[in-house]
Amino acid sequence: MKKVLISATVCLALFAAFSVSSVAQNPEKQPTPEEMASAETERLERILKLEDWQVFYVDSTLQHDYAALEAEMKSMQEGKVGNVDLYYEVSDKWMDQIDNSFKKWFTPEQWQKYLKKAGAGKAQKAREKRRAKAAKATMDLSATTK
Repeated sequence: MKKVLISATVCLALFAAFSVSSVAQNPEKQPTPEEMASAETERLERILKLEDWQVFYVDSTLQHDYAALEAEMKSMQEGKVGNVDLYYEVSDKWMDQIDNSFKKWFTPEQWQKYLKKAGAGKAQKAREKRRAKAAKATMDLSATTK
């Protein structure tokens, strides 16, 4: 169960942030939030052709938010939280925050590329689907308890 949660966390946090080469170099070592942020920043810089000031903001955002995401996930694991949906909820919260920050700094053209080429659009849709599913489950639960 713990391995599944860790794997899900890494997949959600990265949403294709790492290239195959970085994983191939050392498959046993799990990357740090700083390494993940650097890799994602470089990828976005290449895909979106970011200005230097944008690279700074993207890197700063990712450094902070990835570290905060990891800390919150570790806290949940230490608290023996077993509900996978709660882990998704935390991950979705931080990914939404990252997207909101990026939207402020990207040009409209870069934002569209980010959504399409960087895969953020699919990730946003998946988060929205999970939110809708959770809301429906909550409504169903409250209806059955009445």
